[in-house]
Parts: sequence; C-alpha cells; structure tokens
Amino acid sequence: MSEHRSAALVKGHDGDPVNVLGLRVYYEDTDFSGRVYHGSYLRYLERGRTEWLRDRGFVQADVFSASALAFVVRCLSIEYRHSAAMDDWLEVVTSLKEKRRASVVFSQSIHRGSLTLVTAEVLAAAVVNGRVTRLPSFVRQFSASL
Repeated sequence: MSEHRSAALVKGHDGDPVNVLGLRVYYEDTDFSGRVYHGSYLRYLERGRTEWLRDRGFVQADVFSASALAFVVRCLSIEYRHSAAMDDWLEVVTSLKEKRRASVVFSQSIHRGSLTLVTAEVLAAAVVNGRVTRLPSFVRQFSASL
C-alpha cells in the first residue's frame, strides 16, 4: 500500500473487500518508552471500522442525527504481536466477518509493512437511545461484495 493513501477499499487475499486505512504514529500515541501505548491501538481500530462504514455510505454522524442509531463495541478480542514506534506508518485492515440480527462482527489487523502488529475481532451492536435494536435494512444489505 502507498504511504500517501489514507483510506481505500481493496480486495483482500480471499477476494473479499477490505478497507485499508493508513496512518502515522505520533508522539501522543506513545508511552514513556517511545512505543505505541496499547490503548492507542483501540483508537486505530475504531478509525478503521469508521472508514469501513463510510466507504459503504454509512456516515455515522449523519445516521445518528437522523435516527439516533449508533454502534457500540460489545465485545473485543485483541492480540498484540509486535509494537510500533513514533513516526511508523501503519495500515489498519478492516473487513466484515459476520452480520447478526442486531450486530456485526469485524475482523481487523494493524500492519507495519508486511509485519502484522495487532489482530482483533470486534462485535459491534446497533443501539438507539442506548438500547439494542435490530440492524436497519440498509445495514443488513452490507455484504462482502465491493
């Protein structure tokens, strides 16, 4: 991937579409050792999911203001394999793994070049006014196709 591209929808190894978000590690992302603080990776993953949705026409702020629909993380499984440091160029890869009645499961990873730093699986539930709700029809139409 090019260092100049911030987000792109591309085909993954298995042919399914993935969103690839490029980002730079800044001082604010690191801890006293100069390595990326573990909580910063959660923000990177959130940005990846946001761009995945945006690529499909789901602008969260617009949908929330029109219907109060939002996604909340219900469950997160993460494996930290390697660390990143200030000024590294990272890519957050996001794909849809599964759709359920009121939630979606994302598969995500963070890479520095060919090295996988972090892998995660995120279950995000649809809520309206803080209560779980069925996925709206336009979200149920999300598929693995481009």
